[in-house]
Amino acid sequence: MFFFIGGIQPKTVEVNAQPRMCPSCGLHQARLKRVDHYLSLFFIPIIRVQKGTPFIQCQRCGSIVKESGEPHFTASRDPTRTCPYCGSSVYPSFRFCPACGKPLIKESI
Repeated sequence: MFFFIGGIQPKTVEVNAQPRMCPSCGLHQARLKRVDHYLSLFFIPIIRVQKGTPFIQCQRCGSIVKESGEPHFTASRDPTRTCPYCGSSVYPSFRFCPACGKPLIKESI
């Protein structure tokens, strides 16, 4: 009998180690990152399947902005919203992102 454990999993990759200024806290603690999706075998990423869009994440305050400087997470009236970590669409009732698995921040209405 043969068992195959594999699938596609997200992996956050640091694109550039050069620190940038965070627009939220103003310190040079932000890094350029990207969430890529990899084909994994026994939970080990092997082949990159999809290349993600770059974003800037501050290591101190945790804020995430697009590379252009505008906020990565914008509130909308659509039935879906965007994950602040990977940018995939999620429903408002979700507590965790189905793409990256990170906890979602509740919107204040």
